[in-house]
Amino acid sequence: MQCPYCRKSETKVVDKRNSENEIRRRRECLSCAKRFTTQERVKWLDICVMKRDGAKEPYSREKIIKGMQLACEKRPVTAEKINLIADCIEASIRKRKGTEIKSSIIGDMVMKKLMALDQVAYMRFASVCKSFDNPKEFEQEIKLLKK
Repeated sequence: MQCPYCRKSETKVVDKRNSENEIRRRRECLSCAKRFTTQERVKWLDICVMKRDGAKEPYSREKIIKGMQLACEKRPVTAEKINLIADCIEASIRKRKGTEIKSSIIGDMVMKKLMALDQVAYMRFASVCKSFDNPKEFEQEIKLLKK
């Protein structure tokens, strides 16, 4: 591991924290004595996402997070909550059989989590995910939320 400050490769691990999909290590450079954090994520088998138009693309956790961040913009939702939702969705995807998943299934998972978290963020995300074309579709979705 190379120190980001002095670029020397002699470091020691000061602290280590494990989470479900990640290991964080607090390191100290033996040369300049500065500390920094590194993260390790488990590399899973490649999952392929099938889009509505039939195209396929690699699964991207960052894409899910970005979509939720846009939906939650100016809402009382922390980045930590968004990351926890992304962790939960990713775990659900990994538990499925096979390496392909439809984008609509991922969208449904995100919408379900956002509905429980923030209904305005849910509506924002749903309007894109379900491709709302007119105000009537918003009204129908709001009626479903009220139930």
